[in-house]
Amino acid sequence: MAEPLRIAIAGLGTVGIGVIRLIETNREMIAARAGRPIEVVAISARERGKDRGIDLSSYAWVDDMQAMAMRSDVDVVLELVGGSDGPALTLARAALDAGKGLVTANKAMVAHHGLELAELAAIKNSPFAFEAAVAGGIPVVKSLREGTAANALTRIYGILNGTCNYVLSEMERTGADFDEMLQAAQDQGFAEADPAFDIGGIDAAHKLAILAAIGFGTRIDFDAVRTEGITQVRASDIAQADALGYVVRLVGIASLFGEGEERRLLQRVRPCLVPFRHPLAAVTGPTNAVVAEGDFSGRLLFQGAGAGDKPTASAVVADLIDIARGQSGAPFSVPSGALVQCAPADPGDRVGRDYLRFTVADRTGVLAELTAAMRDADVSIESLIQHGRDKDGGEVQVAMVTHDGPENCVSKALELLEGSPNLTAPPLVMPILKD
Repeated sequence: MAEPLRIAIAGLGTVGIGVIRLIETNREMIAARAGRPIEVVAISARERGKDRGIDLSSYAWVDDMQAMAMRSDVDVVLELVGGSDGPALTLARAALDAGKGLVTANKAMVAHHGLELAELAAIKNSPFAFEAAVAGGIPVVKSLREGTAANALTRIYGILNGTCNYVLSEMERTGADFDEMLQAAQDQGFAEADPAFDIGGIDAAHKLAILAAIGFGTRIDFDAVRTEGITQVRASDIAQADALGYVVRLVGIASLFGEGEERRLLQRVRPCLVPFRHPLAAVTGPTNAVVAEGDFSGRLLFQGAGAGDKPTASAVVADLIDIARGQSGAPFSVPSGALVQCAPADPGDRVGRDYLRFTVADRTGVLAELTAAMRDADVSIESLIQHGRDKDGGEVQVAMVTHDGPENCVSKALELLEGSPNLTAPPLVMPILKD
């Protein structure tokens, strides 16, 4: 058997320890599939003496993780520290510059600096892989890069954040409101103590930007992702969606419009109404799912655990096996120099149906004002539902579903209503996902 692939691990959190456990548990099977052993030779973390529930005494400890990039006994560096910049990025650059392979689970770093790292990897002829950065244990990066390589993809979308999906599906199951279910997610370990990146949609946006670059062969552009979180979604919205035949999910959607040099890329993360019969409607709890639509493959669905030590470690080691085989390939499907700069699409050009919810004062003339704004903005209303007074008796909720139409018409209607004394809270708009 060939010489082992020697790796150094920076970061010994749940994923780092999960990688060590997986390599130790399945050592012989991994070696057989990789064509050579994979060995951990060095490790580094902030606290050396911390009890991590596993014996680490056989591995060389490196106090300064940046030194890993200079070790002659290391072939691949695993960056599992996290953070878009700082020590993680410094290590990533150093590893590639030294001709080492780089494997990371760091979606923020890839979303912000992936193109730079891919270019450096190409110059140094070093492998750069990040399967674990998107959707945990689901092999969606490899599937898009290789399994759909012969297809022109037109749309990639999915449920990309387990925390949001847990909160929304539990609101659906229990009838509880957002704050209560977020606390439950934190209590069960599905949400961080500071969940802002998750519930604000930023985490999902990082993943969407990566998938779009891989699927469409475009230069990664995180700043172009329009992002809305789930903090405005209420239990009443969940119940109303159910009555209409939908569930509410936070969905990241990347779509290509136009041809050739006129191509435009729309990237958005926002809560959507998903039809009961759509495959994403059945995705509950902290699960992730990604749908890719190809011109020859048709619709493909990838679903599984989106986080956790075991699924993420599985994705990390899968990248190591590819590197051991010499099969790493271009990180974003095509060589970095061939990635296309695609201008952002105008979201107002999207044509579809929308769910709108207004929280309004309980007085006469309110419905007339709302419908007049829709009329003046050329928004066609399919249905309108007015709920009774809330428990305090001071406001009511009005929900609308529109017919198919340009999104810029809905935006115009909201502009006409801006500043109205009848609106007691910002309106909520959720697009209805097409079958």
